[in-house]
Amino acid sequence: MTARPDRQRPSAEVIARIRALSERRLSAEEVEAALRIPIDEAEREEIRSLIRWFRRRYPTPADRLAYVRRAYRRWRSTQQILDRLTDSPDG
Repeated sequence: MTARPDRQRPSAEVIARIRALSERRLSAEEVEAALRIPIDEAEREEIRSLIRWFRRRYPTPADRLAYVRRAYRRWRSTQQILDRLTDSPDG
């Protein structure tokens, strides 16, 4: 992975911390507390808007499946890059 000239590459420590936070398991209490927070009307409308956009952009089930497959490949590629960064000695 090469850093863009206008940005610094995060350190291995930062990458490891972000990974730990994003992959941690939530307790049942944390999940229940988050699920109890009501969705306000603005958030509900934003969700509906995103769904409308997605359905216009990917109108058929085949289009949606193709998108998911591409997104999964992209995600896996990113995970492999992160794995190499955290395993590299110069991190």
